[in-house]
Amino acid sequence: MPRRTMDKPPNIDLISPSAAIPGGEIRIHGSGFAGADRPRVLLGEVPAPLIIGSDSYCIARVPEDVGDCALRVASGSLSSTEWTCQIGIPIADNVHPVANPAVDANGAVFTTFSGSRGQKTPVSVYRIDPLEGPAPFLSDIMNATGMAIDRDGILYVSSRHDGIIYEVTPRGEMAVFVEGMGVATGVTLDEDGNLYVGDRSGTIFKISRDRQIYVYATLEPSIAAYHLAFGPDRHLYVTGPTTSSFDCVNRVSDTGEVEVYYRGLGRPQGLAFDAEGNLYVAASLGGRRGIVRLTAEREPELFISGPGIVGLAFSPTGHAIVATSGMIFRLNCGVFPL
Repeated sequence: MPRRTMDKPPNIDLISPSAAIPGGEIRIHGSGFAGADRPRVLLGEVPAPLIIGSDSYCIARVPEDVGDCALRVASGSLSSTEWTCQIGIPIADNVHPVANPAVDANGAVFTTFSGSRGQKTPVSVYRIDPLEGPAPFLSDIMNATGMAIDRDGILYVSSRHDGIIYEVTPRGEMAVFVEGMGVATGVTLDEDGNLYVGDRSGTIFKISRDRQIYVYATLEPSIAAYHLAFGPDRHLYVTGPTTSSFDCVNRVSDTGEVEVYYRGLGRPQGLAFDAEGNLYVAASLGGRRGIVRLTAEREPELFISGPGIVGLAFSPTGHAIVATSGMIFRLNCGVFPL
């Protein structure tokens, strides 16, 4: 096959996805990528390591220390037109989340330093102010795991170590909300302010505002955790990762009936809905790691690419807050919370 003439620049037809965190992989489709030189992928002016490079297809890995920028493919002295990419900006490191972060009405982000089983850490929860950055917020919670914030700004935090759910005021005043929740992992709230807790041994508990406790549903035990989110249909959505590359998202009706909503994800973890009713899951899709978006028609696509993602949340400003096992990133995706 003849190579393109050297006066014709590379042409990009599609990039997928258009959002990523460092270490994520972006696939680039087009034509004329390989001229006299091997194609080069640039994010702004920063070279992105090339995993695959051919005349019509490239895969590039997002390097460290780049922000929102334009992606282009260059070969020799010629360059393609630019495609805008949303790249995650780190807003906290040296943390240890194992589930979704939580975001309050003012855009402050809360994340845990969960630690290994039975490990007592100096800080249990950090608060990340949009302007001032991260600061210690809570201590003395062993293995802080799941979090949720209600309309009054009360933060609920689960401990998978002792099965306690704590309630915390915006000033950081902490008290026990309920006890005896087993290996308490994911937590979420419904529209009426009832709290739901996933005991990874196989039970979803419902705790009313007056602290009455009910068994809401039973599932297969998880080797890691349950992650919970309520959808616009007032059904509870649950993931519980296993060692399979073909795991499912479960949906639980208001009568506690469990059905498979979608199957085909690798190690699905944190999940969240946007204002349009799309479901986002930290998982792998077809071997590609990141955050998968499922439309209301249950059509999947990789929305954010990146390794080691355990959870996500959306802020009132339209940012995606993405948690890996050691860092928190913010991406300007224009997606708003449900």
